[in-house]
Amino acid sequence: MININEVIETNTMIEKENLDVRTITLGLSLFDCISDDIDVLCSNIYEKITSKAHNLLSVASDIEKEYAIPIVNKRISVTPIGLIGASSCKREDDFVKIAKTLDKAASAVGVNFIGGYSALPAKGATESEILLVKSIPEALNATERVCSSVNLASTKTGINMDMVQMMGRIIKKCALLSADKDSIACAKLVVFCNAPDDNPFMAGAFHGVTESDAVINVGVSGPGVINHAIKSARGKDFSILSDTIKKTAFKITRLGQLVAKEASRRLGIPYGIVDLSLAPTPAIGDSIAEILETMGLEKAGAPGTTAALALLNDQVKKGGIMASSYVGGLSGAFIPVSEDQGMIDAVKCGALTIEKLEAMTCVCSVGLDMIAIPGDTPDDTISGIIADEMAIGMINQKTTAVRIIPAIGKRVGDNVEFGGLLGHAPVMAVSKFSSSDFISRGGRIPAPVHSFKN
Repeated sequence: MININEVIETNTMIEKENLDVRTITLGLSLFDCISDDIDVLCSNIYEKITSKAHNLLSVASDIEKEYAIPIVNKRISVTPIGLIGASSCKREDDFVKIAKTLDKAASAVGVNFIGGYSALPAKGATESEILLVKSIPEALNATERVCSSVNLASTKTGINMDMVQMMGRIIKKCALLSADKDSIACAKLVVFCNAPDDNPFMAGAFHGVTESDAVINVGVSGPGVINHAIKSARGKDFSILSDTIKKTAFKITRLGQLVAKEASRRLGIPYGIVDLSLAPTPAIGDSIAEILETMGLEKAGAPGTTAALALLNDQVKKGGIMASSYVGGLSGAFIPVSEDQGMIDAVKCGALTIEKLEAMTCVCSVGLDMIAIPGDTPDDTISGIIADEMAIGMINQKTTAVRIIPAIGKRVGDNVEFGGLLGHAPVMAVSKFSSSDFISRGGRIPAPVHSFKN
């Protein structure tokens, strides 16, 4: 039974510790929309999205009012468009037309973002997927709410280095096309290894081919709550610290599950998963870096940071899986630079480098996220950064990703401004040494030996 003390505790988390439900994401299959006529396909997509999602916002709003739980974003994810457009898209412009349809549908139902302008060339790319990838810069520049992702590596198949090389060029082109807006198009594009089918967070959300026709996935967020809780464990040993994080993660996840089940009931759409990820925001007190500092580090990036993050990530998962039988997505701690004020401060004072961030990605969710780099960074250097991150995911059997912004016209120490949840970020230094000859080899880096588990 829920008692009054638990109600008061939850209210305090919401009012004073930045606890919220970061997103309700409606996943939709578009396989029943497929046509060999591009106009018919676009019409079918628009009709499917607007009919299935027409009351998503009103239901979310009702839940917010009735339970006093902030729901920050309402989103949609769809079947990867690289698959859906295969029979009708013969040119890049055809895919851009689908992107504009997705944007129009998202606007019509009022959601913040729509994800799934995606391709899955982890082992090899179809002609359709290559066309989609080439269309990404124009598609993201021509739309407001569309997010794109490319899964180009997995533990089972290795790393598609041809696509790694191509994505270095694509990211740079995205940056150039949106240079007048601090290259914001790059903030809507993520490159994955081991991308999950049920991720509710953008920019990487898509509705996987193993999913049902429609599903509700929820992502919670509670760095502020975790940080507040572990202040009570200052000076205590690691067993007490771990237990504190675990118990708090349990409470946060319970909230997410309540919202997911309630949204599922009211929409008549099955509940999928709760994503346990600690997703920071630019708000003061809602930071992963601050958690690490509360644990005892002078600044995020100091020696011990990777160990502290590993502990945090593991205990969040242990607490979360006790609270919900159905967890999924990314489920851990996000370390985006631009969306975390503590990370921004750590970069500015020299405590945190891109190399240290890469080490941290070995033990947490996602990867190199929302990192601004100089606009004149060579394409192959971007590809090299992607290759490193893909290798970490492949070897460690985990999801890793890269969302990097080569800010055109900006140098190390300059600032890029995106606004809202995307925040702002100092431009970080990257290695001046070339990886061109390595990247240009082409082909595929083989899967590791532990992938052979049949």
